[in-house]
Amino acid sequence: MEERVVVVVGYDEAELLDIACVTTSLITANRLGASPAYAVSVATPGGRAITCDPGLTLQGRRSLERLRGPLDTLIVSGGLGHDAAADNPRIIGHVRRLARESRRVASVCTGATVLAAAGLLDGKRATTHWLNAEQLARTYPEITVDPAPIYIRDGSVSTAAGVTSALDLTLAFIDEDHGAELARAVARGLVTYLQRPGNQAQMSMFTATPAPTNTLVKRAVDHIVSHLAGDLTATALAAEAGVSERHLTRLFLDHLGKAPGRFVRDARTAAAAHLLTSTSLPVASVAARCGYNTAETLRQAFVSRYGTSPSRYRATQSTPAT
Repeated sequence: MEERVVVVVGYDEAELLDIACVTTSLITANRLGASPAYAVSVATPGGRAITCDPGLTLQGRRSLERLRGPLDTLIVSGGLGHDAAADNPRIIGHVRRLARESRRVASVCTGATVLAAAGLLDGKRATTHWLNAEQLARTYPEITVDPAPIYIRDGSVSTAAGVTSALDLTLAFIDEDHGAELARAVARGLVTYLQRPGNQAQMSMFTATPAPTNTLVKRAVDHIVSHLAGDLTATALAAEAGVSERHLTRLFLDHLGKAPGRFVRDARTAAAAHLLTSTSLPVASVAARCGYNTAETLRQAFVSRYGTSPSRYRATQSTPAT
């Protein structure tokens, strides 16, 4: 059978991990029996070597200018050089041309800026690294930018949040092309989480930590994550912290970017998601452990945050026993 031709577009100051997550995953799929196999290459301007942050050199195998379709998948990497790449009419012109000759198109991290400059995200919902989301939305108002998910698929165009989320998107592609069993085998081979859902948040309560110098906020957060089933109203949290509700809200907004109530809701849904995929607890028990009065309350919060029900989330995201 014919190979699936996959091209990753690189440029100076591209992020090497954005590229490697894609190429290594697909080559691993080949080694594990992908049929048709992936023909993977990196295309750069002029086919020359590019300098990746932090100073490593990557040799391109194909010239962006000479590359011709049809392609199975075109993926544009992100990196510190994304603005320069988006301002380069030759790069943008060839990305636009190759997109017309590709079955599907994707970007990783700030590679979304390049797709946007080429007009490939117009009228679409897209994501990028959370640090760049505001700039992308401001520069390209015709795009619906959602900074929360780790990847978004809108028709034949996909955008991944950044760096290791490229791995999640590539596993989704492998699943689509060859089935879930091969995707699981690749994940095991790479010693990674089976496959995070695309609508999982880029930043969770475990990584969005307060400034370590603010002991009051840190103490409040520690209390929240260790007492999810308890009374976590603004009144109770303020009393626990020994400050007024108004002052506590100001501190949370300053150091976490969200009010206490919002942080509590996010922490509870994140904890519920973890329990749903890592235990066999009934949904009602998960709800109780995470501070929800009923399974229906958890369902409503889950649909609002993740766009799916707790039961569906568990069915699609739990890692099967091996």
